[in-house]
Amino acid sequence: MTTKKKIVFVVNPISGTHGKRAILKWIDERIDRTIYDYTVVKTQYAGHAVQIAAEAAAQQTDIVVAIGGDGTINEIGRSLVHTDTALGIIPCGSGNGLARHLRIPLDPKAAIDIINEGKMACIDYGKINNIPFFCTCGVGFDAFVSLKFADSGKRGLLTYLENTLHESLSYKPETYEIENEEGTVKYKAFLIACANASQYGNNAYIAPQASLTDGLMDVTILEPFTVLDVPSLSFQLFNRTIDQNSRIKTFRSKKIKIHRSKEGVLHFDGDPLMAGKDIEVELIPKGLNIIIPDKKKESEPFSLLQQMAEYLSGLRPKREAFTMRNKHLFELNKNLLRRLSKK
Repeated sequence: MTTKKKIVFVVNPISGTHGKRAILKWIDERIDRTIYDYTVVKTQYAGHAVQIAAEAAAQQTDIVVAIGGDGTINEIGRSLVHTDTALGIIPCGSGNGLARHLRIPLDPKAAIDIINEGKMACIDYGKINNIPFFCTCGVGFDAFVSLKFADSGKRGLLTYLENTLHESLSYKPETYEIENEEGTVKYKAFLIACANASQYGNNAYIAPQASLTDGLMDVTILEPFTVLDVPSLSFQLFNRTIDQNSRIKTFRSKKIKIHRSKEGVLHFDGDPLMAGKDIEVELIPKGLNIIIPDKKKESEPFSLLQQMAEYLSGLRPKREAFTMRNKHLFELNKNLLRRLSKK
């Protein structure tokens, strides 16, 4: 008689923009009980998933599934690196960067079916100041916005965009020194992103060529830009071509050191952290087992309109509420352009 595999589903009740009760119901209905025995554990505080996953790995659990966003994935993943326990993902966060890179469906039922298939890969992960990350990390404007987003009390794409629009009015680029095996180069930069996966989330591709299995991180440097550059940068960010913009510098490396003039915020997988002047980022190859789709879909021609439609359907707001928020966002954009044009 074949022994069933053990799964622990870890639920972050507050991640993303909707509840998890329906997902737990679908797990109970769809999980393949001929293969798996499962339990569900809800996180009770920030960092709790780290402990839950560590205990599961120590008990030789086969799979720990993150039901949440990139923050929940990060907490679980850091306890599973270099163990035999695999990470599974049912994405329901605000950005879902790692799940999108891996082409794990945002539909929870389809994500459960992928877990039933049980195909596994071993991917790279990174560390920033010895803190693991699996998607992206960095310093500069994106880290600054992640700090504002964490304090906003609301989640979702529109909240993130609102913070971005407000803060971009006053944010000033900094001067950084980036040191790697080839030497040290000084940049004045709006942000520096170190990517293991290709995107922040929400199909915002900050490192379109990044791979989870090449043993290298893709470093993207966004140099200072003007209001005239905003449309092309925005379009290319979502069109997977930002690396072709003249304001962007990119390179690949296994390890870099970032030196800045003062202490400040950094981010890892979208979570902010205050840090010192000197920051070390490195890539560790083949460190995390992860459940992935069994068959990759043939790549389809990219459509920005299709991606925008995905955002709207993913938010699932009531029509009236969405109309009001969309009007508010339109006003923010209009005010931003008006104020930038006066600079």
